This record gives sequence, structure tokens and C-alpha cells, in this order.
Amino acid sequence: MDYGLLIDGAAVDTEEHLSVDAPATGDVLGTVASGTAAQTADAIEAARRAAREWRYSDPSERSAPLTAVADRIEDEADEIAELLSRETGKCLATAEGEVAETVAQFRFYAGVTDKVRGDTVPTPSNRFNYTKRVPYGVTAHIVPWNYPLLLGSRSIAAALATGNTVVAKAPSQAPLTTMWYGEFLVEEFPDGVVNLLSGPGSEVGGELSDNANVDAISFTGSTMVGQHVLESAAKHIIPVDVELGGKAPAIVLPDADPKNAAVGVATGIFSNTGQNCVAQSRLIVHEDIKEEVVDEIVAQAEAITLGPGTDPETDMGAVISEDALEDMLNYIEVGKKEGATLLTGGKRPDDPELADGNFLEPTVFDDVTNDMRIAQEEIFGPVLSVITVSSVEEAIELANDSNFALAASLWTGSLDATRYADRLDHGLVAVNTFPVSMPQSPWGGNKRSGIGREGGLEGVEAFTTVNSVVVEHGDMGAGYR
Repeated sequence: MDYGLLIDGAAVDTEEHLSVDAPATGDVLGTVASGTAAQTADAIEAARRAAREWRYSDPSERSAPLTAVADRIEDEADEIAELLSRETGKCLATAEGEVAETVAQFRFYAGVTDKVRGDTVPTPSNRFNYTKRVPYGVTAHIVPWNYPLLLGSRSIAAALATGNTVVAKAPSQAPLTTMWYGEFLVEEFPDGVVNLLSGPGSEVGGELSDNANVDAISFTGSTMVGQHVLESAAKHIIPVDVELGGKAPAIVLPDADPKNAAVGVATGIFSNTGQNCVAQSRLIVHEDIKEEVVDEIVAQAEAITLGPGTDPETDMGAVISEDALEDMLNYIEVGKKEGATLLTGGKRPDDPELADGNFLEPTVFDDVTNDMRIAQEEIFGPVLSVITVSSVEEAIELANDSNFALAASLWTGSLDATRYADRLDHGLVAVNTFPVSMPQSPWGGNKRSGIGREGGLEGVEAFTTVNSVVVEHGDMGAGYR
């Protein structure tokens, strides 16, 4: 399996190619072209040429290809999900869910194309003032590796639905499935409207964030890289929508169902091997219910079966890379040195059959205080920190005491749940469930977790700006008096 760059409706080869390895086995899955800054500039120019007509396209001209892409992904869903599982390490069921939601997102935005509305503004009787939402033009999309289809399609579909053209960078560590459905996009839309690139972030990503011919940028990834994107875009006053890191708290109050909360928290931190921007990595649990909840989470963690994501017996797959695994192991050592108590996990599994893969046992720390590094820094792996509190007030205070504010969950049987949720300074608050994504719902964080919202009708706002038109019905007098 080998993919070239997709520029202006054609496949473009490069001198160098990047190898894509399976995190669970080390096997080579395929290669992708390694694009350069110059080729990225070519793609931006192609998108700019196409934007001159595409911005004036009828809603039906945008809806039809979005629906066609959804149909084609759905037709090949099983094959795409299997490759997604193999290139990211995630369990097949998780990959299947991601493919299904990707289809749903394309269908949602296919239905949005004729619902992008303006407004009228009250004025004196001699004037008529109306507003309209118009596309930015050329939009750049830097796609993450952890949910490449779900997170990539969220911004790409919204941009296309609102009349923008697209230049997207596939994630270097898991580019194959993005390039797979990228071919659908390129074939269904007019030449130049969609351009898909693969290659190093320093080349492709750097050009996308620093090219003055880009009109808007969507970035999902680490806070550090996001800062660089914002700094580069600022030089050209390019609007940027960024979804960055997270350190999601899961608050469990005394009136919660302990078993249900334990299942939800365990799922929220161990699904996708904890490589999730909304992973519930901080369990803030009331002392009255702590023992029952933590014992159940530990039992669930120790019952998890590790293995390749494509194995139906696997509960948790591999970490994306050896470097990422080393970072997680380093954080585990930091936690021990800081005085946290390791309850379970904390190392690579002993199973010799997993020796070639990047596996880490599900890990739970107790006796964590909120000022410890493992409670404040994003580990991006299956590592849970347990923090004990004695009141609702303390729980909310600690939940908000973080530089990150992407998502939080709250587990309670109280009718005060919505009042508590309103006091949590997080972009998404889930009550009696872990944070979930839906095509019709906005997504994004506060503080250092990001700027802006994508998904839902908020996705329309992310990729359009408002123009105001004023019509004068009377004769002009001496306007300077």
C-alpha cells in the first residue's frame, strides 16, 4: 500500500517516502509520499484557484459530493476500520465506531449546506441591513494521529459544506486511512477543492501555518505544537481554530452509582490506550465512596487483555510509538518519586508475544495530590491519578485547578448535577458518562486546551466570517453635516 500526494485532482509522487509501521507488531503496513514545503505551496495555490468558483457554489453542489464520500466510506467501512486499527493500534471495535462517526459527520454536513444563514438588522426606514456568512477561502487542516478519521473529517466536512477549499495534512504516524478516504474526496469534488498531503510536520505543517495564501487553519494536536502554529499564523493575521491538550477530571460524588462510575472512569482512561485528548486521567473521588470505586477500577484494569487491536480478544491495544511509550514510563517513574502509590500496572507486560509491540499495562496511582506532575501534565496514555476529596466544593475547585480545560465528567445521582456542571470550567462536561463526540454537538476546550469550537452548527461559524450589507433607499444628502 503506497500513497502519493493528492494535489489539484492528481496523484503526485515524491523522491522520499515514509514507512508506516504497526504499533502492535512493528510490521510495515505501507508507505506514503514525503511532501515538501514547495509541494505544499503548490497545493495551497491549487486550492486558491479552485476557491474562486467554489465559494459561489450552490448548496446542492456541496451536499452531493459530501453524501457520496459518506456512501463510499460506508461501503468500505470494514476494510478501513481494520487498517485504522492496525496503523494506530486501537481496538477494532473502537476503529469501527470511528469510521461510523466519520460517515455520520459527512452526512450531517451534507445536510447543513443549505442552512447557512445570515440575519437582518433593525435600521431606520430608509435603510436595509442584512448579514451573510461567507467562506474564508483556503483552509488548512492539520490532522492528529489518535483519531485521524473522526477529527480530520469534523473540520474538513464543515469547511467544504460552507464553501471553502481544503489543504489537509495526514498525520505522519498514521496517515494511511486519511489518504484512503482522501482519494474519495479528491474524486468526488472538483479539482483543487480538496488536496491531501503527507510528510513531515516541519515541511508540510510548517508551510500550512506560515503561508500567507491560507485563509484559515484548523489544528488538533499538542499544546506545544499548537503554540507554534498560532505564532506562525499570527504573522499573516490568519484565524486559527485549535484543539490542544487535556487533563480531564472525573468527579465521583458520594451519591453516585459506584459500579457505573467505575466502569465509566475506566473506559474513559483506558479506551484507545489513553491516547485521547479527553481521557479521564484525574479521578477526583469523594472519600465516602473512594474505596468501592477505586477497588472496582483496579479490578477492571487488571482484567484488561492487551494485544493487537485486530484481535477480537483484545481490550486495549498498543501505544502509537516506542518514543511515546518511553514518555509514559518516564511519567510513571516521576509519579513514584513524587510520592504517589502505584496500585496496578506501571510497566510493559511480561507476555513474550507482545514483546515486539509498544504495550503498557493499564496503570492506576493513588495518593495523588493535584500539584503533582502526573496530575497536571498530559501523559496521553493509560495512566490514572486518584485524588481524594471530602466535599463537592473541593472536588470542583480541584477539577478547575488545571491549565487544561477540554472536558470533564461528573458522576452523581443528585438533581444538582446541572448546577455542578455549570461551575466546571471545561469545554465539555459529561454527566454520568464519559465525554463523547457527536456530529451535531460542538467540541473544543477552554484555557490551554484550545481556541474555538468545531462540530455541530458551530462548525459553520468556525469556517465562515460575517459580511454586512447596508442598502440606502433614499437620496444622499450632505453626508458630512
